[in-house]
Amino acid sequence: MPTATLNGTELHWRDAGRGTRAVVLLHAFPLHSGMWSRQIEALAATHRVIAPDYRGLGGTGGSPEPSTMALLAGDVRALLGHLRIERAAVVGLSMGGYLALELWRQAPGLFTGMVLCDTKAGADTAEGAAGRETFARSALTQGLRWVADQMTPRLLKPVPDAAVVTEVRHLIGEGTPVGVAAAQRGMAVRPDSTPTLATITCPTMVVVGEEDGLTPPAEAEKMVAGIRGATLARVAGAGHLSNLEQPGAFNEALTRFMAGLAS
Repeated sequence: MPTATLNGTELHWRDAGRGTRAVVLLHAFPLHSGMWSRQIEALAATHRVIAPDYRGLGGTGGSPEPSTMALLAGDVRALLGHLRIERAAVVGLSMGGYLALELWRQAPGLFTGMVLCDTKAGADTAEGAAGRETFARSALTQGLRWVADQMTPRLLKPVPDAAVVTEVRHLIGEGTPVGVAAAQRGMAVRPDSTPTLATITCPTMVVVGEEDGLTPPAEAEKMVAGIRGATLARVAGAGHLSNLEQPGAFNEALTRFMAGLAS
């Protein structure tokens, strides 16, 4: 898995497939690009698939600086420039959805299509932002096991599969407390993307797990209503990490959408 010093950090990413069309996969908090392994396998036969790690999560270097969506979008743009990829479909789940919307604001010409999964457009409330700061401080003092204990039940359906629980805890454990804290602080200050929805002109699909308790189907429906021509895919039997809990249904919706995009 390659690394390069880009935008002031040692960036790690996954790079698979050699198709003429590119897809960028943006992961959820507090995981890393490894959460996309099944989607990479499904897409690599027809697309070049790029999946970066955010700062301090997975293999990318971290720092105490908040991982704002603007900063991370700069990382993604630097990576795509390094790889000489000018256009791509962008898929973001949870925090990755926040990042996809920021990337649209910065570089709408990049997008051949957009998939927003288990995410929302709105900013944090003051209470929500304060909760993120409390979480960030606890992550730094109590470590990744504590982070996994706190986050895993929130990320999965109420009665999760044991194998998925193990996988999610492992993915969280490959980050760093500094990266977790930086991501929480970056998400806390993200802008309200609700006005951005009306500006989206590329083909767009919104995906949501029907048992997602963090960003429930009502949030997905709001985004679909705000994006002209957007479609909605519901994933039965899945919580917030719909791509991990129901990869078959998720991949079917994703590959169908990608097949319909112009080259």
